[in-house]
Amino acid sequence: MRRKVVELEPTDHVTEGEQAPDFTRPLVDTAFWEDVALSDVLEDGPVLLVFHPMDGAFPTTYVYNELKARSILDSKAQVVGLTISTPYDHARTIEDRGIESIRGLYSDPSNEIAAKYGVTHDLDGMEGLEEPRLALFLIEPDRTVSFTWVADAWPQFPDYDALEDALDAL
Repeated sequence: MRRKVVELEPTDHVTEGEQAPDFTRPLVDTAFWEDVALSDVLEDGPVLLVFHPMDGAFPTTYVYNELKARSILDSKAQVVGLTISTPYDHARTIEDRGIESIRGLYSDPSNEIAAKYGVTHDLDGMEGLEEPRLALFLIEPDRTVSFTWVADAWPQFPDYDALEDALDAL
């Protein structure tokens, strides 16, 4: 079965040069989870914030496989994911995908953070059920966004070469 490419509505998302909205949500890693502010994570250096569909969706699997294959998970930026999935789902995803070197995955079941960043879309076209569209934000420690990529179709995948160039420029 071939998946149909679906054009997504235009979005008014956070762009380069803007301040990334701060937030606090449960951040899941390989050992546990706790509420952590993005600004606290940024104290340890730049962050690549990866918005993705729920855990288990093929775009989520594909993007983390590609980030791992290109050694982006071990780059100059801390990689942090964010989606509507629960902390329990995140813990399994980290283990199942072999992405233990990720800083963590934020759990945002309300999709409120994706809305703040301007990267929401209806889940499989179902009105009222939202998830983040695939999007990348490279955020400097002062919360300045230095790189963005936001999907305008589903499925669509990032320009990994441009991301690597942005990471090299850190």
